[in-house]
Amino acid sequence: MKTYIATITILGILLAGSLQADGNHHTGAFDQEKLGEVNFLVSCAPMAQAQFNQAVAMLHSFWYEEAEKTFRQVTVIDPNCVMGNWGIAMSLYHQLWATPPNALELQKGREALQQVSKRVIKTEREKAYLEAVGFLYQFNEKADYSARKLAYQSAMERIMMQYPDDREAAVFYALALISTASPSDKTFSNQKKAMGLLQKVLEHEPDHPGVTHYIIHSSDYPELAELGLKAARAYTRIAPVVPHALHMPSHIFIRLGHWQDAIQSNLAAYDAVKVHARENALTETWDQQLHYMDYAIYAYLQTGETEKASEILRELQSIKKVQPENVTTAYAYAAIPARYAIERGKWHEAADLNVNPGDFPWQQFGWCEAITHFARGLGAARAGQMAVAQNSLQRLETLRNADRAANKDYTADQIEIQRLAVAAWVAHGKGNTANAVNLMRTSAELEDSTEKDNVTPGAIIPARELLGELLLELKRPSEALKELEASLKRTPNRHNAIFRAAQAARLAGDQLKADHYEQQHQQLMTSNQLR
Repeated sequence: MKTYIATITILGILLAGSLQADGNHHTGAFDQEKLGEVNFLVSCAPMAQAQFNQAVAMLHSFWYEEAEKTFRQVTVIDPNCVMGNWGIAMSLYHQLWATPPNALELQKGREALQQVSKRVIKTEREKAYLEAVGFLYQFNEKADYSARKLAYQSAMERIMMQYPDDREAAVFYALALISTASPSDKTFSNQKKAMGLLQKVLEHEPDHPGVTHYIIHSSDYPELAELGLKAARAYTRIAPVVPHALHMPSHIFIRLGHWQDAIQSNLAAYDAVKVHARENALTETWDQQLHYMDYAIYAYLQTGETEKASEILRELQSIKKVQPENVTTAYAYAAIPARYAIERGKWHEAADLNVNPGDFPWQQFGWCEAITHFARGLGAARAGQMAVAQNSLQRLETLRNADRAANKDYTADQIEIQRLAVAAWVAHGKGNTANAVNLMRTSAELEDSTEKDNVTPGAIIPARELLGELLLELKRPSEALKELEASLKRTPNRHNAIFRAAQAARLAGDQLKADHYEQQHQQLMTSNQLR
């Protein structure tokens, strides 16, 4: 049987005399052994083949900017290497990210694929890969982001079935499955199917960056997180120079409540971003830096390291310009100050939050803007500032309705979870106890029915945790304990939930549980001393 895979280790250094691509100089030198090993044989000259594998390794670690530049180098080294054009297009379409490609990215991807018409496609396999990525760039503007991804997924499945020796096809198909998984599918059918495919490839290619990376993504759920822990531990070893590879394990660490590991993961990613910016003379902050900062502040706040958390907030406030201006940037801008106030229970501070920075295009990111209104509304309701809370409620309703009208059901639901929570605490402030509990329970149930987006380490505060707090304030400690423990199953080791669970258990007369949670909270608050 013909073998389509050749084992080519990522070795050597980038060619001297880096090429300028899209106005940016590719000046950073990479230790190629620290990108991982990729085995993707294509019809290119030997030097282009080595460069191609380097680019695919970057692609698998979502280092899209560097991957695009390196694929462009492939097309210069060997103009007849049509898979270099495939790689350019793949680098511009970020399947797992919340933001669809913009008009410029679509144009660049289409231009790269149009160049193929001037070349000879040497194998049917390469033709199939090019046709597959073409579904992501089809000119039918009525085909939305999800439809394009589903068409690509089907095409990759066909390639995998037609070329069973092509392990790269299995890896890319697994990624496509993860990218099209429904947030409301609690059977995790796509994720489990992807994980099965990836585990088979892992047996042959233990240092493949995409395999470990996508295992982490496929298990980034409360019910599956333990399955991703081994991959999380391995990924930083496989691709230690890639910022995203240093950050990605924290998705699993946070799911499992391993706060110190999550902190170290994001500090390493943050440092790698800074090194990359310095080596490439970048003048604007990269959006991924803010992403790592949001994950880091989340973990710091769980261990009581408020000073470290405040340093992150101050740095965020000092940043002048971030590129690109996308969901990743918008989410971190809104979430970091909201987390800092809410996790510390500083309700007046939360009530004073504003949508910042003022010159950011928030109208494009209603879901992210809603975070500020949620934090402000919750803080105001709990601080007795009902007029402020009502204003926040109205804005949340407007943002929810706008996303619903635009068929953005996932983000509309996320806003609705927040709106219901604020409404619950407003009702509580007005003495409408039954309505408050019903609203808060509805918020918790809606949150449980969906899943978090990759852009966030977690909710600003879990809705079921808030339900437990509300019941505790209503002097219903047994009910509160039940909800807090349920919340801790989905989001383990959260400091506020543990602290409140200890309070609820003691008030409910459960001394054993009270002692257990108090001890757990004490260990959590002193865990930073072990670092």
